Amino acid sequence: MNINRMIVIVLDGVGAGEAPDAADFGDLGSNSLGNTALAVGGLSLPNMQEIGLGNITGIAGVPPKADTRGAYGKMQEKSNGKDSVTGHWELMGIYTQKPFPTYPNGFQKEILDEFTRLTGLEVLGNKAASGTEIIKELGVEHIKTSKPIVYTSADSVFQIAAHEDVIPIDELYKLCEISRKMLQGPHAVGRVIARPFVGSTPENFQRTSRRHDYPLMPPSDTMMDKLISAGHKVYATGKIDDLFGHRGITKTHHTVDNDESTEGLLRFLNEDFSGLIFSNLIEFDMIYGHRNDPRGYADKLEAFDRYIPKICENMKPGDVAMIVADHGVDPTTKSTDHSREFIPLLVFGPQVKNAVNLGVRKSFADVAATIAEVFSLEEPEIGESFLEEII
Repeated sequence: MNINRMIVIVLDGVGAGEAPDAADFGDLGSNSLGNTALAVGGLSLPNMQEIGLGNITGIAGVPPKADTRGAYGKMQEKSNGKDSVTGHWELMGIYTQKPFPTYPNGFQKEILDEFTRLTGLEVLGNKAASGTEIIKELGVEHIKTSKPIVYTSADSVFQIAAHEDVIPIDELYKLCEISRKMLQGPHAVGRVIARPFVGSTPENFQRTSRRHDYPLMPPSDTMMDKLISAGHKVYATGKIDDLFGHRGITKTHHTVDNDESTEGLLRFLNEDFSGLIFSNLIEFDMIYGHRNDPRGYADKLEAFDRYIPKICENMKPGDVAMIVADHGVDPTTKSTDHSREFIPLLVFGPQVKNAVNLGVRKSFADVAATIAEVFSLEEPEIGESFLEEII
């Protein structure tokens, strides 16, 4: 065995069926892949089908395959949550036992009073809302008053929306930095998020690409940190840098566009180094899942599937790739929030055995445990390696 690089591709929000504890999270019946396929009359995902995607859950248009080109299974989240930070952290070996706080009725008075004391600004909003809807509702008042729009969602987030001509982007980022330092202890939300927008009327208000996330720092070393400490490199695309607070990363290609993230991955594949390529494809979640758009969600799945042959062509003999997710976000349910689901696990590469059923894994951290075994690193707190099963 001579593995030099692990490649982990996170299809953000692409769940593979309700988890056993889905009822505890209000997510019975969720199946991001299966329900989307039914809603659009079937999916065409021939390359992921070859690896075994249709063997994981029922997907119209993607039937099971006996002779898969690689290994397949599904993974259950052990941590208490269903957000991007919790999911990505667990993939890298961090177990989150206590869920991040959420604020379905808005933030308590003492939180906003402290925000005003620290920034000198009163706020608009303070409720759980869709980001696109709240700027339609309050954008004009924000422009008139210069008060930032503060809102949340079902996730553990403190979001600040501001028009780029009213609160310049650097000032918005500063407000978020202040908020991140403020929101600790019992109010330690998973992420503070800057949500800049442009436009002049509710009809043409539009969020810009200069969103920026300010996550909590992981409570201990992730597998990314351990790789770097051992002399390896970690290259990241998408919003991996935001989710880990830019920690444990050698080089980053930040983008919120699936194609740009995948193109960045392809460029990293052509570099010569040992370690990890960690890629996040956010559009399934950010644009289509949260807006209940199964057609758009399906189109992005099919677009990513078309990249897989190119990924395989650019892989080196010592590369092993995994396609996973961080949670679900079923675009067909009434909810527009994340869903507690299994995630897919597809493993492929020049050395990976074919037709291997990895079954149901007990933790997303099996990814971290496998990386640890490949590079002879300290094992994560949770997770079991599946290296012997695939090589």
